[in-house]
Parts: sequence; C-alpha cells; structure tokens
Amino acid sequence: IEWPEINLLDRLKGSVIAVPENRQLLLLTEMLRKRGAEVVAVPLIAIHDAPDPGPVLQWLNAFIDSPADIFILLTGEGLRRLISLAAKHGLEADFIAALSSARKLCRGPKPYQALREIGLDRELEALAPTTDGVIACLETLDLTGLHIAVQLYGEEPNIKLMDYLQQRGVITSSVAPYVYADKLDESKVIELIRAMERGDIDVIAFTSQAQVQRLLQVANRHQLAESVKTGLMKTTVAAVGPVVRDFLEEQGIQVSIMPVRTYFMKPLVSAIAEYLNTQTEKV
Repeated sequence: IEWPEINLLDRLKGSVIAVPENRQLLLLTEMLRKRGAEVVAVPLIAIHDAPDPGPVLQWLNAFIDSPADIFILLTGEGLRRLISLAAKHGLEADFIAALSSARKLCRGPKPYQALREIGLDRELEALAPTTDGVIACLETLDLTGLHIAVQLYGEEPNIKLMDYLQQRGVITSSVAPYVYADKLDESKVIELIRAMERGDIDVIAFTSQAQVQRLLQVANRHQLAESVKTGLMKTTVAAVGPVVRDFLEEQGIQVSIMPVRTYFMKPLVSAIAEYLNTQTEKV
C-alpha cells in the first residue's frame, strides 16, 4: 500500500523548493529534505502576540464570565495564542470550560486541530475554508438574539463577516490575539526574487496570504515588480489550501499545486511530489 507514495516522494530528489513559512518552517523543511529536495527556507513573516495584551485579556475575561453562543475560529494560531495568554494569567481552565459551553464554528482544519489539542470538538464547520464558507454555514442557522464571538485573522478586521453578522442583528464581539511582523531583512527576500527570476527554484510553497503580500511589497518597494512576475511564471507555485490559492490568483499568479482535501503540511508535500512526478512522466 505504501509503495505508490514512496515512489511519488522520491520525485522530490534534486528539486529546489522555496518555503516562505515561519511557524512550521522547520517541520515543512524537514519533510521536504527527507524526501530528497533541496530547500530554500525564507521565513517572510513572523507571528507575534498582540503588542497590547490588555484588550485580548479583557475579551478573555468577558468570554469566561459570559460565553458566546457561537465562537467563530478563523485560525488555529489565534486559538493557541488565546490559550497561551489565558495560561499566563491563570485563566486557562476557566477559558477552556467557557469554550466547551459555546458552539464552535471552525473556518477550516487548522482551528479544528487547535481545538482537538485542548480536548474539544467543533459543533459547526464552514462549508468552505473561507469567509464565504463561514457565512454560508451561518445562513442555515437561526441567529435571533445570539451572541457571536469572532477570533480574527491577524489584525484583519474581516469587515465582510462582521457586516454580515450586524445585518443578521446579532450581538458580536471580536478578538485579535496576534499580529504579523516582517521577519527577515529585505535583502533575503530580494535574493529569493532573483533566484526565481533566474529559474533556480522549481517550486515555491505558500501557506498564508501574508507571505504573498510581503513578497509583492518588497518587490514593489525595490522596483522588482517585473522580476517577481517573471520569477513566479518560471516557478511552479503551490498553495496549502483554497484561501491562499484564491488570494494568489487574485494577484494574477497561477497556482499549479494544492492538496485536494486536507490543507496541512503533509498533504502539501504529497501534492508537490505528485505534481513533480507527473511532470517527470511527461518528459
């Protein structure tokens, strides 16, 4: 049963894969290198706790005192940061107890995984791992008089979702437990752009919208817009899931690789291997 997977993963040998990932950089890099790929690791984005923990702590206490009827989790990172802050203030058990009493709506598999790590399950699931998928799920529910809390994606206010909830007449609260920050000096990003432009990179694997934004911002700031465009045309682009894929395509970047059903690191590696295998067979 394992032989087809092994054969596919062997196709990574000799491939050069750029990984602009931060939190799971070591995990993804290790998985690729074990399968023979040469990895160019460029962590474009760092994730930090909210610089002012006061509003987040205030939200935690309010949630513990009066749990929301529905808690919408947009990212796994956000829930982990909330748990971490709660633990620092002796509130972890109380917060998890409050969470257990709320119906939890996960935008995708990552927040679901974060829930499982603390022994909880989701009651609701987005119809697709997007804001529209969350809204489609909510459309099936009677929200009259409910309090809905939203854990945001970084500092993105998600106006579309919050406006929808306001139109439904529900009581809302939101929390932004983390922020994105630039990780590397821009010379490293420029090196990646030049390498792609030369055709030195076979695949670049994106796992968040913020990575794409950072790459394009640096390119524009250094008059490298044409270089990054050329480089991304020469490089096969992989996306961890539909949210990142859609964002890339909105920027005019063609995505050739994406996992089919589950959107984690291992399925991403397998999708890259399968694609490279297909390309090898065509030669």
